[in-house]
Amino acid sequence: MSGMEMDKLASDYLLTNEEAADIALEYGVVPVIPDDKGPEIYPRITPNDMSMHPLRPPVVTIMGHVDHGKTTLLDTLRSSSITASEAGGITQHIGAFSVQLDGGENITFLDTPGHAAFSAMRARGANATDIVVLVVAADDGVMPQTKEAIQHALDADVPIIVAINKCDKAGVDPSQIKEELLQYGIQTEDLGGDIQAVEISALKGTGVDELSENIVTLAEVLDLRAEVDIPVHATVIESQVEKGHGNIASVLVKRGTLSIGDIIIAGTAWCKVRNMTDDRGNSVSSVGPAGAARVTGWKEIPQAGDMVLQAESEAQAKSVVNHRVEKRKNKSQLASISSMNDKRRETHARENIERAEEKAHARAVREYYQGIRSSYPDPLEKKDGSEEGVDNPEANKPALLLPIIVKGDVSGTVEAVEAALGRLPNKKIKPVVLNTGVGPVSESD
Repeated sequence: MSGMEMDKLASDYLLTNEEAADIALEYGVVPVIPDDKGPEIYPRITPNDMSMHPLRPPVVTIMGHVDHGKTTLLDTLRSSSITASEAGGITQHIGAFSVQLDGGENITFLDTPGHAAFSAMRARGANATDIVVLVVAADDGVMPQTKEAIQHALDADVPIIVAINKCDKAGVDPSQIKEELLQYGIQTEDLGGDIQAVEISALKGTGVDELSENIVTLAEVLDLRAEVDIPVHATVIESQVEKGHGNIASVLVKRGTLSIGDIIIAGTAWCKVRNMTDDRGNSVSSVGPAGAARVTGWKEIPQAGDMVLQAESEAQAKSVVNHRVEKRKNKSQLASISSMNDKRRETHARENIERAEEKAHARAVREYYQGIRSSYPDPLEKKDGSEEGVDNPEANKPALLLPIIVKGDVSGTVEAVEAALGRLPNKKIKPVVLNTGVGPVSESD
C-alpha cells in the first residue's frame, strides 16, 4: 500500500473506484469500472465570426447596496411601480424586465437584491449580463453590498456604468462618491478612467435619459449579436410555485429562440413549454436572444442559475434528466465517503497519539520504580473534558439540534435563507436544514 501511495489507509477505510482499480491492477486483475458517460446535451459552440448574425438587445444588471434606489430607477425606466409591492421596499428576487426607449432600442434589465443575504443572486446577475449599472446613493456612499457588487462585476469581467443616485438631495457631493470608488478599482472618466458615471435622481427621473443613452452607446461598442435559428440556450433567473399555474421559471434567453411547445432541460428538471408571459403579464409565443419570459410546464422546479438547453424530444429530455439525477447521487455518495474517511483518519490519528502517550507514561512509571527517574511522572490529562465539566457544566453540553424546513416564494430566497442559517454565530444551537422547497407550507412538511 505504501508503494502505491496509500499508506494512510486503515481497515475501515472506504475505497473510491480509482483506489480499488489501482489495487486490482497491482494484483494483475483488470478492473471493470462502470462508464459514467450517459445521455447529455450541450450548448452549440459559439462561431468565431458573429458578424453574420443579428444584433440583440443588451442585458443590463442593476446592482448596488440595499435602499440605494435600484428598483426606483427601474420603476422610472418602466413607468411602473415595483417598489410598492416589495416586502419592506427591499427586492427579494431577481426580476427581468424589458424596456423600450424613446429611440426604439430595447434593453433587458435584471434587478438584483441589495440585501446582504442575497449574495448568490447578485453573483448570478453579474454572470448573466452584458453591462452592470452600479447604483450608489450620493447621500450614503460606498456600502458593503456596493463593494461586493463591484467585486462580482470585476470577477465576471463585465463593463460597468456608475449611476450616482439621489443627486437631487441638498448638500450631496457626487465628486466625493467618484473619489471613494477609486479605492475599489472604479476609475470614472472625470478622474482619467474609462468608466462612465451619470448623476441621476431615480425618483424625479433626472439624468435617467442620459443613463439610457450611455447604455445604448456602450452596447453598440460591444456589438452584441446572437444566433436566432439554433436550439435555445438560456439561463434560469428565478423559479417558484404559483397557485393555479404550478411550477414557473423566469428564463433569460442567451441564444436561439424559445417557443411554445419546445422541450427544454434545466439541471434535473425538464419542461414542455405550455405558456410564456413577459414581465407585464402578456402572453408571448416566442422569445429571442436577450429576452426574458416566465415559462410554465415544468415537471419539477429548476434551480436559479441552471443552464437551459433545448432537447429534441420528451424521451431525450427524460433520459438526460435521469442521467443527471444519477450523477448527482453518485457525487453525493463520493462526498459522503470522503467525509467519512476524513473523520476516521482523525479518529485513528487521535487514538495513535493517545496510545503513544500511554506507552510513554507507562515507561516513565517503570523507570521511576527502577530508580532511573527521581520523580513520579505527572498523571495523563483526561481527554473527555470531565475536569473542565466540573467547573463549567455548560462546556460539555452538546449543541441543541434545531431541525428546520425552509420554504420560500422563489428558489433564490430559499437559497439565501439556508445560507444565512448556516452562518448563525450561536454555538448552543445548531440548525439542521432537513428539507428545502419552493411554495406554501404543506401538510407533509
